Amino acid sequence: MGSVARPGKYETEPLGCWGRAKELRLSHYKDLAAAREQGKLIITGCETVPALPAGLGESIYFGGECYGATVGADAAFSQECAQAVETRGFARDLCSYMRNYWGSLFLDRFYFGGPFPRPDLCFHMQVGCESQSKWFQLVAEYLNIPNFFIEMPIALEAEENENCISYLVSQMQDAIGWMEQVTGREYNDDSLLAAVSNQLEMASLWAETCLLNQAVPAPLDEKSIFSLFVIKLLMGSDTEAVEFYRMVRDEVKHRVSRGIAALATERCRIFHDSQPPWHFLGIYRYMESYGAVTLGSHYSYFMHSGFQTLLDGTFVAADPPGRAGRMFGGREEALRALAVHSLRQPMWQTRLFPHLKNRHMADMVKQWHADAVVIHLNRGCEGLAIGQMENRLALQRGGVPVMAYEGNMSDSQEFEQAQVLDTVDA
Repeated sequence: MGSVARPGKYETEPLGCWGRAKELRLSHYKDLAAAREQGKLIITGCETVPALPAGLGESIYFGGECYGATVGADAAFSQECAQAVETRGFARDLCSYMRNYWGSLFLDRFYFGGPFPRPDLCFHMQVGCESQSKWFQLVAEYLNIPNFFIEMPIALEAEENENCISYLVSQMQDAIGWMEQVTGREYNDDSLLAAVSNQLEMASLWAETCLLNQAVPAPLDEKSIFSLFVIKLLMGSDTEAVEFYRMVRDEVKHRVSRGIAALATERCRIFHDSQPPWHFLGIYRYMESYGAVTLGSHYSYFMHSGFQTLLDGTFVAADPPGRAGRMFGGREEALRALAVHSLRQPMWQTRLFPHLKNRHMADMVKQWHADAVVIHLNRGCEGLAIGQMENRLALQRGGVPVMAYEGNMSDSQEFEQAQVLDTVDA
């Protein structure tokens, strides 16, 4: 069986903010390549606490997962990186983002040209993924640079647990003292306050944008969503990024008011689970040939987003302090707001509590008017693979059609394209 082209039902048009997203992404990596010449600190780690290093002054954050995904989209370079890692005795079943990053480091080749940008220090937050701390422990040892990570206390309703909040804030305070010590720089609290305000604002703007995708027809598809959501991971506390997300929110709102669709032939609405196979994003276009639009995923909606969940399971956008006219009184208050925001993230909680993701996905299907769910059984990410089969059973018991396929987000050798497309056809 093969896909069938159908006549358009809705009006559609390209995203106006697409070019700006591409420009910001490329600009970030160009700045990263030139950072050392410009006297900027290069801080590497997982994209979890972008606001904290802002108080150090001129610096740039080299996020591991975003870079790993970028390399993963280039199957040839990704395989070179994987081989460089495997020849050093590491197993193939490790996080494929980590393998891409390590391989690029070992080869001393930056995907965007030139040598691998040598970081000055490793700093990030451990958020329930068993790979993260070992990832940057190796980087720190290989390059002989300082390494510090914050432990996220993951618990149900952690954002309302004073012990969890205080524990996280105390670690952030320790991290600031450590950063001053290893860099020799004086930490600027005003820069921190502005960065925290920006991070919370763009998280809320992203939640508002995702909520607009409840409209029928959907104004965005997930392939486009991935190009938009990555900016908050690359530039998580920059004013320029806040302006970009305000532009995205406003454009998507305008598309909804005019009935502009991401897919002109929309007749089926699907949620995807886990990261996509970056080396074969054509899977989205293939499903679209049947009139199926992919609305997004738990991953693309909730990764560093500003959602809150009401008692009835409805998702709403959080109201950031700055927008309500409330200003932070100082470092402690800003860190507390950042801690509550971090603890509220559904992405971290569902890694330890699959039953919570069962509920989230069922509520998403209902709120976004989805017809089915496609689950990527992703061997490249142990963290997001936790509980996927439980999620599948829970959705099926609730009457939601589910399709699952096996693959790897960044390792094309663990992905059988023909088999996956046959499953879509069936």
